[in-house]
Amino acid sequence: MDCRPKCLAVLGSTGSIGRSTLEVVAASQGRFRVSLLSAHNNLALLEKQIDEFQPEIVVITNENAGKIHRKDVKILYGADALGQSVQAADVDIVLSAIVGSAGLQSTICALESGKTVALANKESLVVGGGLVTTIAEKTGGRIIPVDSEHSAIWQCLKSGKQTEVEKLILTASGGPFRRFSLQELEKVTVVDALAHPTWSMGQKITVDSATLMNKALEIIEARWLFDVPVEKIRVVIHPQSVVHSMVEFIDGSVVAQLSPPDMRLPIQWALDCPDRFPSPARKVDWTEIQRLEFLPPDPERFPAIDLGLEVARLGGTAGAVMNAANEVAVHAFLSHQLPFHKITSICQFILKQHNYERTPTFAQLLAADRWGREETKKCISR
Repeated sequence: MDCRPKCLAVLGSTGSIGRSTLEVVAASQGRFRVSLLSAHNNLALLEKQIDEFQPEIVVITNENAGKIHRKDVKILYGADALGQSVQAADVDIVLSAIVGSAGLQSTICALESGKTVALANKESLVVGGGLVTTIAEKTGGRIIPVDSEHSAIWQCLKSGKQTEVEKLILTASGGPFRRFSLQELEKVTVVDALAHPTWSMGQKITVDSATLMNKALEIIEARWLFDVPVEKIRVVIHPQSVVHSMVEFIDGSVVAQLSPPDMRLPIQWALDCPDRFPSPARKVDWTEIQRLEFLPPDPERFPAIDLGLEVARLGGTAGAVMNAANEVAVHAFLSHQLPFHKITSICQFILKQHNYERTPTFAQLLAADRWGREETKKCISR
């Protein structure tokens, strides 16, 4: 048995997933060693992480963020340096937690070298699902989901064969506006949208949860992760966020994964699977009364679900364009330049305008991403 600690590259170490990952590492009793950290802007926190985890390499992807001057670690700058660093031979698992489409390049680099990627950057599959999965198949690279919903499905699928799966059921908290009318959604403020009732996340992800665009992205991600037709993917609203997702089998059995909302559990599963160890994550208190609700999403108030299903069916460049439009629209909303209820409709409009490519190259995906951003900015300014 190999008792050597697994060497981790934690990409996006100063974000919420990155910080939670390092908490798992700290509680792991030596099962993991951090060999690489990357961050974009938060250099003060990054320095503290360097002191605690002593990586060999640190990459600052924003070359304008400033400099760190240290003799105890190799400091590199830029996205290209990050891509080269994750291919290093002494990295066993790459925890990909960079937010947005910026995480695609490093994910591809890791898979090209046959690494295991613990994937928290859902945009890697939303933008480049076909390309990413093809590379993994060719090189033997492995993708293990970190999103709580996909982690739940990954675990539930062990209860049956692929041919026995009837439906993959993604749960959604519904965000803070699940009971809002169309008229109330038109008045949503930035402060309202950032007040998530269950999870503590970054601003962009929190807004995506409020529009249910995060579920649209997860539908696309599930289509590529589990190689299932879109017709077998469903979304249900589950306000308590205890059931993280479910799998229904052809005999009618439904297998679910339950735990309190705590990202440290799916992170640890991705790093340790197929083994299980004691976790720092919270556990369900079965001495307390539990209430679990399940509600169908309303496509009129939250059209992002149908948009996600459409993009998942299309594949190709559709995901890159939709994701780019959404990132720009969310930024505009957070900057008070766009009303909340227009975020999804702009994404729908931009998607319909683009020149679709069914089997794009990496360069074509980048071009589709740039086009989507530029056209969305023009649309908002008009």
